Order: sequence, then C-alpha cells, then structure tokens
Amino acid sequence: MKKSTLALAIGLLLVANNSFAKTQRMTLEQRLEQLESRLEAAENRAAKAETQLQQLQTQQTSEIREIKAAQGNTPVKGQTTEAEIKKNASTPNLLVSGYGDLKIYGDVEFNMDAESNHGLLAMTNANVDHDPTNEKWNINGRILLGFDGMRKLENGYYAGFSAQPLGDLSGSVNIDDSVFFFGKENDWKVKVGRFEAYDMFPLNQDTFIEHSGNTANDLYDDGSGYIYMMKEGRGRSDAGGNFLVSKQIDNWYFELNTLLEDGTSLYNDDDFHGRTMEQQKNVAYLRPVISWSQGAFSVAAAMESNVVNNAYGYTNEQGQFVDQSDRTGYGMTMTWNGLKTDADNGVVVNLNTAYLDASNEQDFTAGLNALWKRFELGYIYAHNKIDDFEGVVCDDDCWINNEGTYDIHTLHASYQFANVMDMQNFNIYLGMYYSILDSDGDGINGDDSDDRYGARVRFKYYF
Repeated sequence: MKKSTLALAIGLLLVANNSFAKTQRMTLEQRLEQLESRLEAAENRAAKAETQLQQLQTQQTSEIREIKAAQGNTPVKGQTTEAEIKKNASTPNLLVSGYGDLKIYGDVEFNMDAESNHGLLAMTNANVDHDPTNEKWNINGRILLGFDGMRKLENGYYAGFSAQPLGDLSGSVNIDDSVFFFGKENDWKVKVGRFEAYDMFPLNQDTFIEHSGNTANDLYDDGSGYIYMMKEGRGRSDAGGNFLVSKQIDNWYFELNTLLEDGTSLYNDDDFHGRTMEQQKNVAYLRPVISWSQGAFSVAAAMESNVVNNAYGYTNEQGQFVDQSDRTGYGMTMTWNGLKTDADNGVVVNLNTAYLDASNEQDFTAGLNALWKRFELGYIYAHNKIDDFEGVVCDDDCWINNEGTYDIHTLHASYQFANVMDMQNFNIYLGMYYSILDSDGDGINGDDSDDRYGARVRFKYYF
C-alpha cells in the first residue's frame, strides 16, 4: 500500500515537471518570435531612412547644379512656394525673405581730368573753388553699390525698390537713387523717392562735358552761361523728392513727374542775376512727357513748370518781395537707335531742343550727337537772353555780368575701348569738349568771347 502510494506520487511529480517544462519552452519561443518581429521592423525603418537620405542627397545635388548654372548669383533658400520658385527660375535671383528677388550689383567710375579754368559753363557741381588763371588737373570718381528688390505676381502686378549708395574720392558717402515703385507690366507704374524721370536731352556716350550734370541741384551758376536741358524738374534732387505716374499703351508712353523741393537749390550759392534768392515755400514742378516709338525710331515731347507762386525771390529797395520762381520749360527729342537691329554697325543719333521761359531770362538750347562703332561726336548750341541783371561781384572770372544775349557753342566727343584685357564690363573712355562763348556786348576784361576746353580718361567697370 505504501509502495503504490509512493509510486503514484512520483508519477504525478514527473507529469507536473514535464508540463512545467513545456510551459517554459513555449514562453521562450514566443519571446524569440517577438524579438524577430522587432528586428524585422527595425530593418524596415533603416531601409526607409536610407531611401529618404538618398532622395535628399539627389535633391541637394540637383540644387547645387542649378546654383552653379546661374551666373553671378548666390541663392539662399527662403520660405517660398514651389510654384513661385518655378516662375522665377528663368531669371537670376537671390531669395531672402521669400517675397521676391534681390539683385546686388556695382558700378565703378573713376576719371582723370585736365581742363581749362578760365571760368565755368553753367557748372552742375560748382561747390569747388576755381583758379581763374591756371589749368585744372583732377582725379575724381565714385563707386556705386546697387540693391534692387522686385516681386512679381502671375497676374502681372509687381512692386520693388532700388537703393544705390555711393562713395567718392573725397571720403563722403551719398545716395544716387532711392526709390519705391509698383504697377503692372506693360501697363502702368508709380514711382516715389529720389530718381530721374525721362531724359529729354540725351547726350549719347556722355563722357566729359562740363555742363552735362544730371541732378536738379546747382544747375544754374550766376555769372556763367546756362545750357538748359529740361532737367530742372527731372529729379534726383538733394532738396526734395519725386512722385511719378506713367502709362504704356502700345507704342505710346505717357509720364507725369512731380518734383517737390527747395527751389533755391537750383542756383549755386542761391544767386540769380546778381541777387540772393530767399525761399518762401517749396516749389512743385510738374513735368508731363509723351513719347512714341516704332522700331529704331522714337520721339518725345515734354514741358516742366513750377506751379507754386512766390516760392522764392528777393526783396527790392522798396521792401517789396519780387517773385523769381516762375519758370516754364519745353523740350523735344528724336532718336534713331540702329543698335537695336545691328549691334555691331548700328548708328545712334539724337536731336534735342529745349526752351526755358523764366523770370527776366529766356534760354534756348539745341543739340545733335551721333554714335558709331564706339565713337561719339556731338554739338550743343545755347542762347541766353537776360533782361535784368543787378550785377555780380565774382572772383571766378565770371563771363556774364550784365544784361544782353550770350551764345555758347560746344563740341564734344568720346571713344570707348571695350572689354579691356578681354574682361567683360571693363571699359576705358576718352572724352573731350571745347566751348566758345560769345556775347553781343563787352564781356569780361573788354572781350566779347572766351573759350573752355577739357579732356578726360574714364575707367568704368560694372560688377
């Protein structure tokens, strides 16, 4: 009985151990299966990550090739939609904020001048002293840095800006253009800021003409001849700003520029006909232009007029204020630009006329110039009629010192050496001018004529 009981107990124990062993083996198998599943999932994730990495490397390689293909650009990827990137891919751009393109460029211009110094021809930068007996030798120039921003939409609307700081050899830093604009392509446009409006007296390859300034400041130098070129209301003034609206209709172009500024800035040292101008309020020049072009030919007509009365003038001996701000000018220019159809042998010809009706003075100017194979030759005739002159004490060998009529004949020429050292955009210009001044009466020192002349070497580089 005891033996059978013991045998039964031993048998039950063996069965129990065998069952427990089977249970343990099933748990290990399940764990191994789970481990295999996790390894397989990890391998899948690694393969997916490797595929994504290869795609990213391929995309980066493509972008690098596109960057190298663009000339002179350093693309910086911004937050821009893919559609906008594709739309602007045809033009070089630098994406910064994702709201348009930014263009950075430069313009180097340095001159070596030699000119007579027997007086001035309506200097435009007359803030320098002039020795009436000696020649003038000079090195001058500036470096301009330009920043242009532009954003265009698919419907043709656009907006942008231009800022052009420049540093000259005197160590000063100024600004050339500073403008904001917006409009619709080939339709209408609005500009506001500091800039120049339509050029109504183009001088072609203008390298060196003493009176060829392109700002609204210091155009008139009392005691010197005035070559009127429809620039008084054109803009780029240091004493005010412009507001311009324009419209393009097929071959027709319409423009209205408004210049608001201190009108006395027109005169060097604020003198006009021997009197110091006193500012009462700012002037407002309105300058409408209409032009038509067809192929190589274009023609434009314009006027400019100050519409503010008593903006500046002088106080007479009776204590009365005499207005001198009434100035209205008219101009017309015709151009044949053969370079549009023949870049090597095309001829560019400009015929310009301008007339100014001002207080106690009338001025007429006409000019003809032509450019062919980088050689330019031109002639400018100016006729000044002064009805009233107080008299001027001038230490700079003044030419005009009384009422009367005065004529100025100016011959100018220039030649361009293009792509110096086979370097694109590096040019050297040789320029010269010669002017004869005639009056209908006794001029300075009992003579009724005088001359001016000068020559220049200009180094010009764009980058």
